[in-house]
Amino acid sequence: MIEQLDRQLLLILNSANSPFWDDVMFFVSMKLVWIPLYLAILVYLGREYRPSFPLLVLCLILSVVLADQISNLIKDLIARPRPSHETSIQGLVHTVNGYTGGAFGFVSSHAANSFNVALFSLLLIRRKWYSAFILLWAATVSYSRIYLGVHYPGDIICGAILGILTGWASYSVFRRYENRIFFRRRR
Repeated sequence: MIEQLDRQLLLILNSANSPFWDDVMFFVSMKLVWIPLYLAILVYLGREYRPSFPLLVLCLILSVVLADQISNLIKDLIARPRPSHETSIQGLVHTVNGYTGGAFGFVSSHAANSFNVALFSLLLIRRKWYSAFILLWAATVSYSRIYLGVHYPGDIICGAILGILTGWASYSVFRRYENRIFFRRRR
């Protein structure tokens, strides 16, 4: 029942495509595109959390590694084929530039990583405009994976949940230790 709904929702969302959006979504989905945003976030956080910045970076790296590796472990354990590899819907799934991703897609590492960084950073950068922007960015990156035909909506939702959980856990570790003797926050 849930798999059938997931498949139907994928086909609806994936069928709304055009050459323009093919290029946009393919670009958004490339991990190297994220680097300028990540650097801008780090520069801002470096100014705001200067004394505890090394700990902050360590927690952020740990968070990204956890989200990424846990999502890959789940993919290997569940072994659910990506829509682009699912024989029952081949020919119905729109793919871009021949990109089909790896064999398995549950859960989405893109969703886990983007929501991980989004949550971790928005808890530190408490500005409404930033929260709206970073959540929209994470949602766009995640949606691009459905658009490209390499993830079901359920892969995205579960990946986002994983990212939120790892982001929250790493943020909690940072907050717990940031005010220790070696890490004093500038006010």
